[in-house]
Amino acid sequence: MTRPSSGGRIEVICGCMFSGKTEELIRRMRQVMIARQPCRIFTPRLDTRYSARHVASHAGARLEAVPVSSITEVLAGADDVQVIALDELHFLSDEPEAIVTGCQALADRGLRVIIAGLDQNYRAEPFPAMMHLMAIAEQVDKLYAICARCGAYATRSQRLIDGKPAPADAPTIVVGGLELYEARCRACYEPAR
Repeated sequence: MTRPSSGGRIEVICGCMFSGKTEELIRRMRQVMIARQPCRIFTPRLDTRYSARHVASHAGARLEAVPVSSITEVLAGADDVQVIALDELHFLSDEPEAIVTGCQALADRGLRVIIAGLDQNYRAEPFPAMMHLMAIAEQVDKLYAICARCGAYATRSQRLIDGKPAPADAPTIVVGGLELYEARCRACYEPAR
């Protein structure tokens, strides 16, 4: 008797900088690999902080990945797999609607789609694609970091320029780590002006 194939699904892992999103994506994908499910991991070409061909956490965990710039490349590279993972979704160049439509198409084809990315930009505004994916996903896990100022649970990414909060008119996407960002709680977060 053959086992029925499982339906597709979208899983979203979100949170602020340093909340462990990539660590969780890597953990899930290691389970997929242990189960010998055909899979592929994608990483945005824009994110070269640790490696151009790996998803890599700030703590040093890493898995080999295919660099992409758009959801179209993800769709083209997902023909022979059951599970796909996409790290740092907010770095894709596509319009939010195209990203959401692409993720929906993958899940509709029966794939398990695991997405990780920031839910908010440095202005504490939602990233549109992530906001929509959170609404339609079968599973959403919002992670938190520890506030760099007071030690409370942090849910915001404070971008810093010369130690001061970045202005409101600064670019939304700036790739960086501890040299540019701090995790902050609601009370310690300083709104961009």
